[in-house]
Amino acid sequence: MKVTLERKNKDYLFEAKGASGNPVMIDNKTGDVVQGSSPMELLLMGVGGCSAIDIISILKKQKLEIDSYHVEVEGDRIEVGGAKPFNAMRVHVYLEGDIPPAKALRAAQLSFEKYCSVSITLQASVNVTYKVFLNGEEVE
Repeated sequence: MKVTLERKNKDYLFEAKGASGNPVMIDNKTGDVVQGSSPMELLLMGVGGCSAIDIISILKKQKLEIDSYHVEVEGDRIEVGGAKPFNAMRVHVYLEGDIPPAKALRAAQLSFEKYCSVSITLQASVNVTYKVFLNGEEVE
């Protein structure tokens, strides 16, 4: 897997592209005009996107209809020297539809414990936790 980044201004704005050719704008959020996501925001988006694709795929294979899917990913950062890496992430998955609660929870478990390459890549240094909400109610 390979990505490229091309600087687009005199500051910190980059256009990143992977094999798909779809551009993603990356910027330093400390500037006056921010035109892209920060690299740390992209990590959170990666966890949310990876798990979303897994969960939707698992539920679709079971012929379950998802009316709405929304995910929120929040990260906690710590000071390590001059860097501020994440040490924890919390993912909240919000599903709407005629989905059995046990199947919604199982799909999330499979994603975070087996399939989501992004969260599994981070698991050695970041505590990634998740909650599933189905039709407005937390699934436990």
